[in-house]
Amino acid sequence: MPNFTSKTKTRRICFAALLAAMYLPLSLYAAVQMGNVRISFGSLPVVLAALLFGPLDAVAVALVGEFLKQMLTYGVAYTTVLYLIPPALRGLVIGAAAVASLRRGRRLEERRTLCYAVCVVAAVCTTVGNTLVNWLDSVLLHYYTPALIFGDFFYRLGVGMVNAVAMASLALPLAALLRRQKMFSL
Repeated sequence: MPNFTSKTKTRRICFAALLAAMYLPLSLYAAVQMGNVRISFGSLPVVLAALLFGPLDAVAVALVGEFLKQMLTYGVAYTTVLYLIPPALRGLVIGAAAVASLRRGRRLEERRTLCYAVCVVAAVCTTVGNTLVNWLDSVLLHYYTPALIFGDFFYRLGVGMVNAVAMASLALPLAALLRRQKMFSL
């Protein structure tokens, strides 16, 4: 386990906060909405945090970023907290894999095929989580219809997996660049 000095702790907290702040504009403005499906760069900060710092920081980035997005998009609702869970799942899955890979002697981004596979699995977890949260929201707020909640599931699943590959393709060189600059390390 690395020995963090006060300077590196401060730098890590600041960079995680920056990633959380980037989540909002990347989710809202660097996105294409097609019906019930959204293709965005919002997961990029979460993937970067997971690769650089591990699951806890990645989950924190996802929770803060998604909370800000929910507040600006929908405001406070009974189920707002539920919508924070799926993005956090992405950070948890990728971050846990990054830590496990590091314990085996190599960083996850050095194992490209595994990294892409983990990002796709995380996207599947996120899509399933979003679907379950949508279902629960629809049941609690009395607008449930199977077609509305599950009708486009496989389409969203496919889009999520393609988006995960794209975000991993961006995150891998960014993580390597930040490591070469000796800015951050897991």
